[in-house]
Order: sequence, then C-alpha cells, then structure tokens
Amino acid sequence: MAEYTLYGFKESGNAYKAGLLLELAGCDWEARWVDFFNGETRSLEFRSEVNEMGEAPVLIHGDLKLTQSGVILEYLAQQTGQFGPANDVEHREILRWILWDNHKLTSYTATYRFLKQFMKGTDQAVLDFLEGRMIAALKVLDKHLTGRDWVATGALSIADFSICGYLFFETEFGVDWADYPAIAAWRERIKALPGWQHPYDLMPGGP
Repeated sequence: MAEYTLYGFKESGNAYKAGLLLELAGCDWEARWVDFFNGETRSLEFRSEVNEMGEAPVLIHGDLKLTQSGVILEYLAQQTGQFGPANDVEHREILRWILWDNHKLTSYTATYRFLKQFMKGTDQAVLDFLEGRMIAALKVLDKHLTGRDWVATGALSIADFSICGYLFFETEFGVDWADYPAIAAWRERIKALPGWQHPYDLMPGGP
C-alpha cells in the first residue's frame, strides 16, 4: 500500500496540482479514480465517507484526510521538505498567489473550460463572461512572470503547482500561449522538470 492516496481524475486540474507535486517530489503515492462524470462526488457515500464538500482532490496520509488543493499542497511541502517557503516572507508570498489562483485564475478557467468542453449548450453570454475573467487573470500572471522564472519565490514552489493546474488543458479552452509569452516560457520550464507528465497521462481516468 502506498504512503499517500490521492482521490482524483484526469480531467481535474485541482487533482493534478497535488498529483504533480507527489510525482516530482518522488513520493510513494497512488491515485484512486473518482468517477466524477457519473456522479460519484455527489453520492451520499462519497460525501459521508470521503469528503462532505463533494469534491476532489482528497489526500489520504495514514489516518489524516485532507481536502482543498491549496491545503494539500502546503501539507505536502511540509511533509516532503520540498517546494515550500524558506522563511515567513516567502510563505506569505506563496499563500498570496495560491489564494489569487483559487479566486481569480482557477475558479474562472476551470468553470469556463468545464462548460465549454463538457457541457454543450451553455449560454454564450455566460461563456463570454467567464472567458473574459480568465483572460484578465492570465494577463496579470503574464505580466508578473515577465523577467522571472517562478511565481512566488526564486525557486519552484507550491504556488507554481497551484497556478499551473489547469494551464495544460489549453486546447480545451482555446488559449494561444503566443499571446502570453512569459506564461509560455514558465510552462516550458515546468514541462522540463524531471518526472513531469501531462494531467491526462499522470492522473487516472475512465470511460
């Protein structure tokens, strides 16, 4: 039995954030597929036994169960001694960007991509609004990354894992990275890391 079990599925950028960290940190981990598209997270069993919020990812480590990707990332950084802050200043900066990602980037990007890719027939006005919010966030990120290698500190951190979670699904939400050259270069640095895999290769899936 692996040391860590991560509940997730290949279409989830939030699950991918944790899975990628586990993989790059060299952890002993296994993925447990969550059948999201057939309603597993909405089931009474999942909500009562796995996560009352009805969401993935969920990380199991011994008797500990954690939900929410930002919490999972911080815990794994503490456990592995990798990708975390070197001091309080870095900790605040990492937290600042994780909170920004959850509120401004992942929230809109994930919702836009889900409705566009998996929920045909969504009102175009809704899609246009979400796309606009996603683009606004990408512009902030691209400007911030101009002239720097990583988001929050001088090294790869859990802020990078959080922010990159959905940005490898670009063909599913129609972004041309030529419009965001600093993000494009940052993505290539992440892809060059030993052990990197695309979410569709790293995470479990099903029919």
